Amino acid sequence: MKLVFAGTPEVAVPALDALIASGRHEVAAVITRPDAPAGRGRHLVASPVAERAEEAGIEVLKPARPRDPDFQARLREIDPDCCPVVAYGALIPKSALDIPRHGWVNLHFSLLPAWRGAAPVQQSIIAGDEVTGASTFRIEEGLDTGPVYGILTEEIRPSDTSGDLLTRLAFAGSGLLAATMDGIEDGTLRAVAQPHDGISHAPKITVEDARIDWTAPAMRADRVVRGCTPAPGAWTVFRGERLKLISLGLVPDRTDLEPGALSPAKNNVYVGTGSHAVELLWVQPQGKKPMRAADWARGVRIAPGERLGGADVG
Repeated sequence: MKLVFAGTPEVAVPALDALIASGRHEVAAVITRPDAPAGRGRHLVASPVAERAEEAGIEVLKPARPRDPDFQARLREIDPDCCPVVAYGALIPKSALDIPRHGWVNLHFSLLPAWRGAAPVQQSIIAGDEVTGASTFRIEEGLDTGPVYGILTEEIRPSDTSGDLLTRLAFAGSGLLAATMDGIEDGTLRAVAQPHDGISHAPKITVEDARIDWTAPAMRADRVVRGCTPAPGAWTVFRGERLKLISLGLVPDRTDLEPGALSPAKNNVYVGTGSHAVELLWVQPQGKKPMRAADWARGVRIAPGERLGGADVG
């Protein structure tokens, strides 16, 4: 088939690579979000998908909005059979959805209808799911509601961050998306409507969602830290400033600390929660680089009775 691939971040690149390498389909063009400011100088930078497409000599389309008439006119000129999508980052209007004869097929990182929305991987970790996966489905006007072509499953490991899990799903899902294109092309694959039960939603994680509630159980703190790493980053407050939490360890045999209470040792830093203690492993103070929590504690000289949480950042 003639394909026009839509995607933006690094997580979409493995799928683009798989389609380019398949040899069975032609990637005629790529759609991605416009260049965005990045780095200290805030210079405009092309998306990872745009960079990969340019390396491969593929035409790159960067509409401000997919409803732009000039963009849709160019898409009609290309006349794709299908538009595979991975983390494009914009809603596709019906006028664009109707252009390719086989529609737009999204690779979504959950087992639909679970975790429809922007942050399925983060929300599945925070919820404590043991298994997740990826789905390919035909995009409709509803949010991740379209009929499903195929799925794969992936175990969520106890130490997985959302970054770890998303990387594995991106590579595994690239094969699923390529196989879905093959099945659509040869007529062996039919999309099946999603069930009406088991629906859950995965809204984007806000900065406030990533704040640790020390009165909650230790397992909750661990899941929020892992689910919010690398973005937006879990955090708490210490001495009126934000302290980013990169990794924790569970300490189930220590139950003597009140929620948020700090207990530094020579090479460890423990914090109380609503159940048992956790150990801070890596942290990032405001304006500084990530560091081992024990090094941070030695530098700030935690006083008896000090705790994490409390007053908002000033």
